[in-house]
Amino acid sequence: MTVTIFHNPECGTSRNTLAMIRQSGEDPVVIEYLRTPPTRERLKELIAALGLPVRGLLREKGTPYKELGLDDLKWSDDELLDFMLAQPILINRPIVITPQGIKLCRPSETVLTLLDHPVRRFIKEDREVIESD
Repeated sequence: MTVTIFHNPECGTSRNTLAMIRQSGEDPVVIEYLRTPPTRERLKELIAALGLPVRGLLREKGTPYKELGLDDLKWSDDELLDFMLAQPILINRPIVITPQGIKLCRPSETVLTLLDHPVRRFIKEDREVIESD
């Protein structure tokens, strides 16, 4: 199975998600999207596949979201895409793609539904224990 993760190594949720993928036995393709942002077309494809509105992929916490006034509904989808492409930190993460689907993995244990052999027990960085069936 091929697994791809749009990852930010500075994000605890992203690190936990990547660790769960690796502990499941997968060797994912890791795209550090802050270093290698998606193209406009790829970003549109991801949003469509996720079934989210463009605004649904905007990240608020730890970004210039408020400073840019992105909570104002005046911004069109194309303008929001422009902001995300200019400042990829505005793209929420981690996004994981597997043959079983694509999801924004917040919380990180969301990834378990996308893996063929998910871990049964995982301890997150904050020491929270995740146990799955």
